[in-house]
Amino acid sequence: MIAVYRLGGHIPVPGVNTQVLKMYFEQMRGTLLGLYDIFVGGNLARATIFALGIMPYISASIILQILGATIPYYQRLIKEGEEGRRKINQHTRYLTVAIAFIQSLGISVFLEGIKVGDIPVVPNPGFFFRFCTIITMTAGTIFIMWIGELITEKGIGNGISLLIMAGILGRFPNQMLSFWRMLKSGAKSWTFALAFGVFAVLVTAAVVIITQAQRRIPVQYAKRVVGRRVYG
Repeated sequence: MIAVYRLGGHIPVPGVNTQVLKMYFEQMRGTLLGLYDIFVGGNLARATIFALGIMPYISASIILQILGATIPYYQRLIKEGEEGRRKINQHTRYLTVAIAFIQSLGISVFLEGIKVGDIPVVPNPGFFFRFCTIITMTAGTIFIMWIGELITEKGIGNGISLLIMAGILGRFPNQMLSFWRMLKSGAKSWTFALAFGVFAVLVTAAVVIITQAQRRIPVQYAKRVVGRRVYG
């Protein structure tokens, strides 16, 4: 399933000049847009059918969690056990599709406005391009959501987390190669590289310590008398 996810990350939506788009994202490296592209495994820079990644599903899940803490209807669903969770998951899927629709529309408009020099990313903008982009990207998000749930149900660990990790690791070799080139050219100093490495190790160690930390709390039970025996 992860291989299918990675394969879909190389299928561009119709009507996009991917070479020009790649040049644009090279200019955007280090910005918030570049960071988002890392989380979706470079799919946005390639304008693929999986350009939205799993982010619409994560956004929908967060919104439903907030509603579960504030809206009485969702509070009741949480207390209903398995049936309530099933309904919440269904609402999450519907909201994911709505968010993906809005985001894909925004991306189509965004792509139409990009130019590198005088060369546009979208040679033929208009309704047809936007329609195709919305359909393909929304369908791609639905497919990713299905893959994530399938991995969670029948695979190893949380499917959504694995897809995010796969997307980040997919960009890792290129990022490291780019970083190495900057070190060789002098754009980045070795002191910066050492400091960054130490920081990464410290952050990883802190996450592991916090995750594995335990605090043993003594629990005292009230005494119970059963027959002639005293428990507690």
